[in-house]
Amino acid sequence: MELTRLIVKGGVISPGELREVVNIASEEGLDSISFGSRQDIIFPKGFKSLDKTTLGKHHFVYPDQKSGNNIVSSYVSTDIFRNTNWLTGNRFLYILEEFKEQPQLKVNITDPKQQLVPLFTGHLNFIASEIEDYWYLYIRLPKWEKMEIYPVLLYSWDLAKIYYQIEKIEAEESIDIEMLFTLVSEALDTNNRTIDKPLNVPFYPFPYYEGMNRMGIDQYWLGLYWRNNLYDLDFLKEMCDLCFECKIGKICITPWKSFIIKGIPKGRKLEWEKFLGKRGINVRHSLLELNWHLPVAMEWALNLKTFLVRTLDQFDISTYGLNFGISEYNRDGHYFTSIVIEKNELPAALESIKIRDTYNVLFAKNFDPNTREYIVHSQDIDKLELPTILIELSKKYFEELGNTASETAENLQKKEKPPLDIYQCQECLTLYNSEYGDETQGIPKGILFENLPETYCCSLCEAPKSNFRILELVKQ
Repeated sequence: MELTRLIVKGGVISPGELREVVNIASEEGLDSISFGSRQDIIFPKGFKSLDKTTLGKHHFVYPDQKSGNNIVSSYVSTDIFRNTNWLTGNRFLYILEEFKEQPQLKVNITDPKQQLVPLFTGHLNFIASEIEDYWYLYIRLPKWEKMEIYPVLLYSWDLAKIYYQIEKIEAEESIDIEMLFTLVSEALDTNNRTIDKPLNVPFYPFPYYEGMNRMGIDQYWLGLYWRNNLYDLDFLKEMCDLCFECKIGKICITPWKSFIIKGIPKGRKLEWEKFLGKRGINVRHSLLELNWHLPVAMEWALNLKTFLVRTLDQFDISTYGLNFGISEYNRDGHYFTSIVIEKNELPAALESIKIRDTYNVLFAKNFDPNTREYIVHSQDIDKLELPTILIELSKKYFEELGNTASETAENLQKKEKPPLDIYQCQECLTLYNSEYGDETQGIPKGILFENLPETYCCSLCEAPKSNFRILELVKQ
């Protein structure tokens, strides 16, 4: 399906800009907008070519255009999920501001300590190092067979000019990583550092990114997700007005067809909850419902997801920390979920005959999408067989959780059960016992306190995770 996209640099948009976009969509006769996997805004249908004077500074990409890609960034994760200490929201905004021209290649600018935004789905992937203001660069240009690492660390204020230089070189000739490095070094004077140690991407369970959550001492963040990815324009208008009143400067789009509003003042929390309640907005979807990545505006994918979520829900299956993707068959696809369900193409000769679709199921090595290695688990499976396979894979995930890739199956069998821990909230004395988890927040049994997301808060008084102290470590 051909869709019109609006480029939203780094997935960051102000309430004023979003309000303008909503007004343009209303004038086009639409009643909703959608979000894309590269943190862009997508207009589901009927979007006509607009007079350039009405667009202002907004950058629309029409179906017949190849004018640019959205820059993906993990700005959305700062202050709410794990992050590299030096990489603040303002640092992201300064770097994004340096990208004046619309990139022709896909660019990702991310923090490796967060899980919400994929690290390696761009042609150029800038990934923060432990050294302040220095970045790794992983490159896979359109014609390259595999991803290569740029041989030096790059300085924050050089990222944009290095990108534009690479874009220029790539447009002119087909080259390898060594030649690329040589040509960029000859053309630019940059502040590089040698790579002392390889990039370490820790694996953490996928975070819960919905609902009203505590942020620091006196603020909250709100994650909003609509399962059909059709966000009502009237709702968004009202929401932008509420952001103005609360002096909220930025709205962040996630790659999961949802968005996050950070910095809701504590004193306005009730007002926001009332606003959502009056409009009947559900902000407590289960983890099983949230952790899916679907192609935009493809009804078959949404129907398949609905079928699978309902079936897995009936079996009471935990998928804490896992995420799932649904895709049309695409061996060159750069997936970024733990488990991928691919729909096979029908042979052209059979298209006129009513034949049932079949699917392949793949899973990432160690269930960690950042390995970029996918293993085919099952091929040519009927839709009705998929739930059983997903249950099998989710059990495999929990069995292997916490084990390193180097451990053999034999070692795994001998391994003792992990210790359990009990922590206590210092505000209201509520206990967190890893033996029981915390059902109220979708956390299953066996998750150690240290592995809880940084946004975990007391289920009774909402005190932050940092307010808990260990009571005892229990050996099983």
